[in-house]
Amino acid sequence: MIAYSPAAVAAAFSSSARPVWPGESCWAAIPEPITTAARNALPRNSAVSRRCNGTGALLTRPMLTEEDSSVKIESMNTEQNSDLVRRAAVHAALADPARLAITDTLLAGDASPSELAAMLAMGSNLLAHHLHVLEQAGVITRRRSEGDRRRTYLRLIPGALDPLAVAPARAARRVLFVCTANSARSHLAAALWRRASSIPAASAGTHPGPAIDPGAIAAARRHRLPLPRLRPRHIGEVQLEDDLVVTVCDMAREELGHQAAVHWSVPDPVPAGDPASFDAAIADLSHRVQRLAPHLEATS
Repeated sequence: MIAYSPAAVAAAFSSSARPVWPGESCWAAIPEPITTAARNALPRNSAVSRRCNGTGALLTRPMLTEEDSSVKIESMNTEQNSDLVRRAAVHAALADPARLAITDTLLAGDASPSELAAMLAMGSNLLAHHLHVLEQAGVITRRRSEGDRRRTYLRLIPGALDPLAVAPARAARRVLFVCTANSARSHLAAALWRRASSIPAASAGTHPGPAIDPGAIAAARRHRLPLPRLRPRHIGEVQLEDDLVVTVCDMAREELGHQAAVHWSVPDPVPAGDPASFDAAIADLSHRVQRLAPHLEATS
C-alpha cells in the first residue's frame, strides 16, 4: 500500500480552498467540495476514498434509505457551518465597546472617519484599527464622496447585523407544548401559537392533572385567547413522530431530556394562583412564541 505524507494530503486540499474572509490565508479557509486531484491524493483506505470512486459513484452501501441522503446531509452541514462561521465573525467583530459604539452611530446614518472620531472622542489610529476589523467582518463599507473626492463615508452593509438576530431554522409538522400537569402553561402556549402561526399546535403533560386550571381559563379570557376546553392528556397519547416538542416547565424538560427539542423555562402560575402570575406567564410565552414562529417551517 502506498503511504502518503500529511503534507501531500494538505497540499491537495489547499489547492481547492478559498479564504473565508478577505486577507485570510488558505490554511484558514473552508475547502471547496473535494476535487478529483484531492481525492486521488488521499490514502486508499480513507473514508472519502472508500465512499467515492473516480466518477463520484458510491462504492459502499449508504447507511440512509435514500441513495443521495448522505450527499444532501453533507451539503446541509456545509451550509450550516458556513452560516455559523459568518455569524461568529460578526459577533467577534462587535465584541468590543468601541466597535459597538461605531455600529450604533452608523445605524442612524453614514459618517466619515473624521466625523466618527469626533463623535466618539477616539484617536485616528485607534479608529482606523476598529474600522478595519468591521470592514474585514463585512459589517461596514466605504463610499467615496461625490462632493469632496478626498472624503469617504462609512455605512453599515444592509443586512450585516441580521446574523445577530437570526435563529437556526427548524421544520415541523406540528408543535407539541408540554408541561407537567397539562393544566395551564402548555394549553396557554398552544393557544398563543395558534394565533401566531399556521403550523398546528397541541399540548400534553408528563403527569396530567384532572382539568385545566381555572386561573388559566380566566387569564385566556382576559387576553381574548381562544382556549379549547380539552381535558389534560399524557404526552404518550398525543405525541406524533414529527412533532417539535417544546417543554414549558423545568420538571417536564428534566423528565423528557432530549425528547424535547426546545425548552422554555416559564414559572408555574398555578401555585400562586393570582391573575398577575397567569398574566406574567402569558406575557413570557407570547414573547417566546413570537421569536420561534417566524423561524419554523411547516413540513408536509
